[in-house]
Amino acid sequence: MSIQGTLSSWEQLFEVAQKNTSARRVRRPGQSPSTAPIPSSLQKLPPDTIPPVLLYRDTNSWCPFCERVWFALEEKEIPFATEFIDLSNKPKWYTDLVPTTLVPAAKIEGKLVYESKDILYALEERFNSPPLLPENPEENAIARQWVEDAETNGFRDIGYKFLRETSVDADELAKLQTAFEAKLDELEQALAKYPGPYFVSSFSLVDIMYSPHLDRLAANLPVYRGYHIKGNPRFPLINAWFEALNQRPAYHRVKSDDTTNNLLLRRRWSVSPVGNPLPLDLATSQEIQYRAEAAERLSDNREVAIGDILKNSGVQALAKDDDIATVKEAVDFHLRLLADYLINGNDALLPWGRVGGKDNIDPFSSAVGAITLAYVRNRICAPRDMSAGAATAFRAAADKVLASIY
Repeated sequence: MSIQGTLSSWEQLFEVAQKNTSARRVRRPGQSPSTAPIPSSLQKLPPDTIPPVLLYRDTNSWCPFCERVWFALEEKEIPFATEFIDLSNKPKWYTDLVPTTLVPAAKIEGKLVYESKDILYALEERFNSPPLLPENPEENAIARQWVEDAETNGFRDIGYKFLRETSVDADELAKLQTAFEAKLDELEQALAKYPGPYFVSSFSLVDIMYSPHLDRLAANLPVYRGYHIKGNPRFPLINAWFEALNQRPAYHRVKSDDTTNNLLLRRRWSVSPVGNPLPLDLATSQEIQYRAEAAERLSDNREVAIGDILKNSGVQALAKDDDIATVKEAVDFHLRLLADYLINGNDALLPWGRVGGKDNIDPFSSAVGAITLAYVRNRICAPRDMSAGAATAFRAAADKVLASIY
């Protein structure tokens, strides 16, 4: 029996995957992105009820300022709808609506608010349960000041300048690193003022203000500057803060993964890496809910994925006599291998790999598979296409299947 004949169908893979993950998305045919996450609180609304909040955000779901608002909406379990804005071609109705023309913006029960900090405050005022500012007046005032400081203290500007500076002058880079470390020291001192891992006595808007940028810098700096925040003994409280965030379900719904952060930085700003990609979190990659979510996303969105691969990966160059149908069939086959491995795989030798030095699949199929898997591994974007945990599982499985082809 052929390997292809032993694989489950897409429909079977999708059914099994859905049974093993609670993550769900809504399809958006012909739109970008092609799917969107369903807010965790949407089921709280009666049928045919308009959510109280409409969030305007970027199509790639990568903007750190949009992530702040999304994080708060998920923490507060506020039902919301999303309108995606193409930042490279903003519609006129949006630039007419929002004076800054930037994202995020939100309509909160019909009232327009823009700028992420102002949206966070507006959400806190209208939906105060659970609160994301301390009830104690003194601590509340401190938290509000730290929210303001997060925008004005220069941490973000210095961090990104250190990351993106094109200078090859070692002394200049050393000065930038020193200035950035001084800002991290300030955060370390702020985190020491209250017991517990957060900036104030409980999780708050202060944590939400810092999380997207600290996440990105912690992912980018090791690869592009050889500098580590996570695991750095100089910053034990920042590392404890990261660990505390990692325990919050809302954080996992909105965060990106390290690979997405690094790929997007290179594509957007043409920064050259100086180190190796960060290793995947293998423990996360083995969790069944993430593997199943990745398989469910691939199964449900396979036509879009195949179309993208055929158009942009270069795989069509392998077609003989312009036989694109055969290429498409091989692409489909290898994506099904990937989905099957996500659901059923383990550390055993994959049956379609090399056995005894001989190939079990023909060179054409192997070449198509290599291009397909390498392309799709680095094409997915978290959380646009799937959660960060699912993206980690997806990439680890793609690596495993790639290794079995060669």
